[in-house]
Amino acid sequence: MTTSETATLRERMRAALAVGKVRWGMLALVFFATTLNYIDRAALGVMQPVLAKAMNWTAQDYANINFWFQVGYAIGFAVQGRFIDLVGVKRAFALAVLLWSIAAAAHGVAASAVGFMVCRFFLGLTEAANYPACVKTTRSWFPAGERAMATGIFNAGTNVGAMLTPVMLPFILTTWGWQAAFFVIGALGAVWLLFWLLKYNNPEEHPALSAGELAYIQKDVEPKPVRVPYAQILRMRGTWAFALAFAITAPVFWFYLYWLPPFLNQQYSLGISVSQMGIPLIVIYLTADFGSVGGGALSSFMIGRGMPAVRARLLSMLICATCITSIIFAAGASSLWMAVAAISLAIGAHQAWTANIWSLVMDYTPRHMVGSVFGFGGMIGSLGGMFMTQLVGYVLTATDNNYSVLFTMIPCTYFIALVWLYFMAPRQVMDVPA
Repeated sequence: MTTSETATLRERMRAALAVGKVRWGMLALVFFATTLNYIDRAALGVMQPVLAKAMNWTAQDYANINFWFQVGYAIGFAVQGRFIDLVGVKRAFALAVLLWSIAAAAHGVAASAVGFMVCRFFLGLTEAANYPACVKTTRSWFPAGERAMATGIFNAGTNVGAMLTPVMLPFILTTWGWQAAFFVIGALGAVWLLFWLLKYNNPEEHPALSAGELAYIQKDVEPKPVRVPYAQILRMRGTWAFALAFAITAPVFWFYLYWLPPFLNQQYSLGISVSQMGIPLIVIYLTADFGSVGGGALSSFMIGRGMPAVRARLLSMLICATCITSIIFAAGASSLWMAVAAISLAIGAHQAWTANIWSLVMDYTPRHMVGSVFGFGGMIGSLGGMFMTQLVGYVLTATDNNYSVLFTMIPCTYFIALVWLYFMAPRQVMDVPA
């Protein structure tokens, strides 16, 4: 990027902020919701050794507990996305956060593996509202040129939550015990809910929003809102364009979350302390945050230069897919930090890809339908995650824990998804079928 281009970008950002800042406050709300969302789901992994000892869990018990979270999460995506479109994001998200805070706190009174399975199922069912609600909020509050950057910012909350959890929970565990940890997590959700109810409204109803900022937000042409049966949504090309592309790429992040520590430990004989395993993982997830925001900024820059929104997303995703090929070199890296560098680039590019594919579905989906379309795609993506878990286990068993095959397969999924999106993604806001 030249000096003049950088200056132009800086001027556009300054001009955008001069229009008004209320939309950025709404973005802060969904960023912190996403952070809490990942604290909730990461807590079980951090506390697993303590809980397994306290309740005599087997490895199969722990696997079953995680499985039921995934089942609830997959069901919840489709249900919550549709519910958000029907009753509005403010009320639907408030109800979801209230219920997931109760479900999180309920872990503190669970007395068996079965009790945890029930709690995790309801936690997954309610936490599935987070991303459809965040996407709906971003779609409502940001014009096309800012959506990818806004998406990258709120999605950065995933990595912030993943990093905060191992820092926060050990203190609570040693001071008050594992039950209190779940109660505190539930209480954090209640605090966030208070701010949401007090501060959030749709743009048309927000008392602090100026006429100039409202006009800026709504400068893109929107079709007239109509009630659309779910069956019609499932017949729309854009629904399946997003769903299948998301289904084969979203599970890669779960692979990183679950399998990076075992890989690094196997290859480089790391322990589990902060100084050994913790620092490499912090570097990796910090890079993921930069990728999340940077990927959004990239397509926003292209749109600012006059490129159509959908074309800018696809070109940005091509660049991301190319960067993800770095993961191939991680398996044979001669040192820990060479592997960390290769993985960091790949996971950063994945988060950049995510910011753009989510913005892509916002670009071509009418505002009043985006929760339903995204929710259905999220459900398909969750099912893909369940399949990914089985595939990883099979490949590692068949290859005697050789990660090279998996690291070679991962980049291929992005190029397959990109070809699918190129031919299937609508180039403008979809018309509702008659």
